[in-house]
Amino acid sequence: QVQLVESGGGSVQAGGSLRLSCVVFGHTYTPYCMAWFRQAPGKEREGVAAMTPGGGFTYYADSAKGRFTISRDNTKNTLYLQMNNLKPEDTAMYYCAADYRNCRGGSSTFVVADFGYWGQGTQVTVSS
Repeated sequence: QVQLVESGGGSVQAGGSLRLSCVVFGHTYTPYCMAWFRQAPGKEREGVAAMTPGGGFTYYADSAKGRFTISRDNTKNTLYLQMNNLKPEDTAMYYCAADYRNCRGGSSTFVVADFGYWGQGTQVTVSS
């Protein structure tokens, strides 16, 4: 059974940086499409960034473009999200998600139901 464990969240001031990590356990084959989602209180879960193993496909939500970078180290079974120039509106629980199918691409990249495996989340709080 695939398990995803996130870490790296915390509290920072606006303009600060954080790097989230997601380690994949219990798998025989490396999940193909991996992504970061976030959910703020009272809001729906939204996609932030997604990528395939070799980085041939990466996709960012408009809110993340230019500030966040998704990457993965397949030798460590780890997905990362480097977040720079954080804003108060980035405050949310951040979730790692994975699936064995290919990433869809475009506006269909972040369909929650497409991802079969989820972590428990790591909280990011950005103060002004």
